[in-house]
Amino acid sequence: MAELNTDSKSRTLFCHDATAPQREEVFADSRNIRITPEFEPFFQPDDMFSRGFWDRGFANKLTMRFFRSFVKPKERERDEEGFTQQDFALRNGPWVVTEMFAEMHKARDRRDGFTDDFTPHLPPKVEPADMGTPQEAARRIKKVAKLYGSDLVGITAYDPRWTYRSKFSARSLSSKPVELPEGLTGVIVLGKAMDYDVIRMSPTATASTGPASGYAEDATTLLGLAQYIRSLGYLAVATQNDTNLAIPYAIQAGLGEYGRNGLCITRDYGPRIRFGRILTNMPLAFDRPVAFGVEETCRICRRCANNCPPQAIDHGNPSTYRFNRSNIRGVKKWTTDGEKCFKFWVSRGTDCANCVRTCPYNKDYNRLWPKIMRRLLATPLRRLALMIDDRLRLHDQIKPSSWWHSENGRYDVLERARDHPFDADLKAQQDRVKEIRDNRNKPAD
Repeated sequence: MAELNTDSKSRTLFCHDATAPQREEVFADSRNIRITPEFEPFFQPDDMFSRGFWDRGFANKLTMRFFRSFVKPKERERDEEGFTQQDFALRNGPWVVTEMFAEMHKARDRRDGFTDDFTPHLPPKVEPADMGTPQEAARRIKKVAKLYGSDLVGITAYDPRWTYRSKFSARSLSSKPVELPEGLTGVIVLGKAMDYDVIRMSPTATASTGPASGYAEDATTLLGLAQYIRSLGYLAVATQNDTNLAIPYAIQAGLGEYGRNGLCITRDYGPRIRFGRILTNMPLAFDRPVAFGVEETCRICRRCANNCPPQAIDHGNPSTYRFNRSNIRGVKKWTTDGEKCFKFWVSRGTDCANCVRTCPYNKDYNRLWPKIMRRLLATPLRRLALMIDDRLRLHDQIKPSSWWHSENGRYDVLERARDHPFDADLKAQQDRVKEIRDNRNKPAD
């Protein structure tokens, strides 16, 4: 496996206190998640998208074709449901927004929104405005965020543990320092929901339009809200897939609970949502974590794990197990195998959202049954609710061609999904793979 270029200059890190706890620490009032004394902040060069550029195990011609397909719709086009030129064109349309921002400061070795925070646009030099009490300031921020296009907004304290220890430079294939201003105190987390019907076509290029649109809309909201905050005289660092981890902040900000699929499952959209963050020093009231039955449901439901094509989602209980270097160290939780996931994406030519599509919380909550379902999942009747939901077949993959031609919202099924119960064979298969990998990685005597 290749090693990243880490000269002395690239090892200069943003100085922040991100130390491990002395003993296990409960995270966000969770019954399952613990931060352990072995905790280490994450290096962005170890995420799978960065490894696709520098790690010889993944940086190959097929991976490059995968990356190119987001700007060249015919790169992975084929005669298959959901993978025609029309499907890739639909997916690639919204990506032009985030790609434009990523390329804007390329000469300065920046990829805004991917490896670097969004570059401020003419930051105004004004004295901080009086925002009233932290509660009043938080109310204003949420109102403006919703006006600018956010579906969910939560606010929490800045936690240096979720800041990357270093960022990735695609130009030099090296790590580079995380540069943040001093005095950050809070994080505003913005959630943008993805289209329900579009996600139901996963894993196809058509379905990938959901994340693409989510990223594009989230970027414009982040930029607008950050400029609003700067115009009031406060710091505002807008981040998307860069600088820090999104899921911990979303959970701490009260937007949802952590699920088996490794995502933040929200009350109104399930896991069907993209998160951006703004780091600031504006005095704001913080939201508290929420609980509405997700962790208890995930303990008995394995829909996401059963329907993961490469079997990258753990069928077991929360643990500190690391599948590979793309997992954070020292956090007890449900963990996914990013290497398997990424290989499947590359092989298909587009991203996969089966863990989102098949989640029992992925529903259109404008309808009655989803609201009843959500309430039942918060009670001891959750097993019954899951059984009923299995029979309704809302987690089946729908046919992209029927989505294109439907006028009434009725679609044909392309592939029937597995239901929620535990599958001992899938768990045993996953355990065998873990054992083989662990033995291979053991140091020689």
